[in-house]
Amino acid sequence: MTGPNPYADPAARRAYLSREARLRQLPSIERDLVRLGEMPDLNRWLEQIRSTGGCAQPVYLTGHTTTLDRETGEVLRHYSTATEPGGRLPVRCRNRRATRCPSCSREHSGDTYHLVRSGLTGGKGVPDSVRTHPRLFVTLTAPSFGPVHRAGECHRARRRPCEHGRRHGCGQTHPDTDPLIGQPLCADCYDYPGHILWNATAPALWKAFRDNLYHHIATRTGHGRTAIRKLIRVSAAKVAEYQKRGAVHFHAVVRFDGPTGPTDPPPPWATADLLMETVRSAAAAVALSCPESAAFGDRRLSFGTQLDAHPLTGGDGARLTDDAVAAYVAKYTSKSVEAAGAVDRRIESIDEIRALHVTPHIRALITTAWRLGELPELRHLRLHTWAHMLGYRGHCLTKTRVYSTTYGQLRADRAEHARTLAGAPALYTDWDTDTTTESAWRFAGTGHTPAEALIAAGIAEDIATNREMAREDAGSSDQQGEVS
Repeated sequence: MTGPNPYADPAARRAYLSREARLRQLPSIERDLVRLGEMPDLNRWLEQIRSTGGCAQPVYLTGHTTTLDRETGEVLRHYSTATEPGGRLPVRCRNRRATRCPSCSREHSGDTYHLVRSGLTGGKGVPDSVRTHPRLFVTLTAPSFGPVHRAGECHRARRRPCEHGRRHGCGQTHPDTDPLIGQPLCADCYDYPGHILWNATAPALWKAFRDNLYHHIATRTGHGRTAIRKLIRVSAAKVAEYQKRGAVHFHAVVRFDGPTGPTDPPPPWATADLLMETVRSAAAAVALSCPESAAFGDRRLSFGTQLDAHPLTGGDGARLTDDAVAAYVAKYTSKSVEAAGAVDRRIESIDEIRALHVTPHIRALITTAWRLGELPELRHLRLHTWAHMLGYRGHCLTKTRVYSTTYGQLRADRAEHARTLAGAPALYTDWDTDTTTESAWRFAGTGHTPAEALIAAGIAEDIATNREMAREDAGSSDQQGEVS
């Protein structure tokens, strides 16, 4: 049995129709704002968005979880999304790219900062004595695939042009924001296949470099290659960065540990000078061969001749501080191939490449990756899948197992901190030890409507501003303490 019709009265019906007509005349985002404002559970929805930090692309779930006493079967806690707005619960997308989600990328960069810093200064389960271990900050670059415009004073123009009639040099001074930076001086001379193959095999080159380190340490210290791994451990964390020309290079923290890890000091002969020498010689010795192909012949891939290695002493007046290195690495985890002017989404067809709003150089790189991906001898590189990444298919950040803590442990610590702020750590601890949990979750969508996205972006910006103000206040307090 239904209730009375609220629009049976002609005047009420005319008012309703008039309101609907006015809403249809509004732009879509304003109509969406009106819809949000009329939500009966708007406050709860705002709480959900704040809890995700204003995530730009939240993942929505439906389901329930029930916590039971293991012995008695008593229900201690039951949660269901049935009572939530729209019957679903948003969770963070956890995308590290700032172009996709500024909120989640900011959190990921913060986690990376603590992950790298704890391997330099201790903390998060790493002893403070790790500060005394020999450590380097290393940058490994790609080789040259052809001259490109570079920031500052560019290549001087040569008297003789290249075989295509172009002069290999411009003689100009480019500011850092000049879009010409990274573009080849002669696209016909540029080795596009070599560029793509180098990006695609960069993870293998990094692994070969790490293996070479042990071999070169063994040679310089007079130990066997098998015995050296029982005497010393090389711990490292590295991040991949795209140069303007679209080539990947690596920034890495490399550290000497004892055989069991950071809790064990390295042998006395494992000095910072030894680490510096072996890093340089190991990188120079890396050479991997590509599958031979009629399209590009037989190639040997190696690192570029430009290698920077700086010792990290941790003392006052050091050129690089531990905090600066951790912040430098963390900054690049929020960036990706878009820093080189490419796109941050996968490409489905060769026709899509022609429609991309990119420079001719980036389009040539993506096209080359797509065409190389059609060669049977290169199928294992999956270049079609990674064409938008200019062939690179490795992780943004990797680390050796015992370098420091993990992302998972940092997330667990954050959850424990949230429990403490909620005033219920003991309750959750009891539940975790003597209970069992039954859960059932289903995917229910992703993303925001236009008005929801606008509000979420405002919440994310407010959270970021509040954190920055708190950081500045903390810095001011520290400076006042030093003065007093």
